[in-house]
Amino acid sequence: MHDLTPDARIEGKLFLDDLDLYDKNNSVTDIRKRIGMVFQKPNPLPKSIYENLAYALKIHNYPKNEISDLIENALKESFLWDEVKDELKKPAVKLSGGQQQRLCIARTVVLRPEVILMDEPCSALDPISTKKIEELILKLKKDFTIVIVTHNMQQAQRISEKVAFMYLGELIEFDTCDNIFNQPKNELTQRYVGGDFG
Repeated sequence: MHDLTPDARIEGKLFLDDLDLYDKNNSVTDIRKRIGMVFQKPNPLPKSIYENLAYALKIHNYPKNEISDLIENALKESFLWDEVKDELKKPAVKLSGGQQQRLCIARTVVLRPEVILMDEPCSALDPISTKKIEELILKLKKDFTIVIVTHNMQQAQRISEKVAFMYLGELIEFDTCDNIFNQPKNELTQRYVGGDFG
């Protein structure tokens, strides 16, 4: 994401399987196909619902005769198809906030990435939309590796299998969800999940 940011500083190495993601010889486009991203605030493209998903498929040269089926499948996976199937030409920005976020998730899964990164995907949503996104995450984690950043401890407990607690840029503890919340090894982790700060 920061390949064109002149003052970005990168230290260490980051691998996806055997691929060094910061190796300058790698295709950023190929990496972006393997790793999907869902941001904190829904960011639909200023296009129709259909074109929001078709755009990435066209960039990656998917056969034109497959695009409609891939879009339908991604919208179904994202629990959005029944709400928009008759309005695919409608501008995506006209959807509600929760629908926009599910559209952004559909836009990510349509390319079948190996990993989906989600940065506080529910923080801008109401409780009903949050519940739908969490149900969606629980469904999608059967087919995708999902890494989610959340400060919502209850949400982390509801949807996570493993939890990493980070503080001031350092990894403090990494373990199963049950161990982090019920038997943390680190005192700082214990204080955070216990509500002493945060």
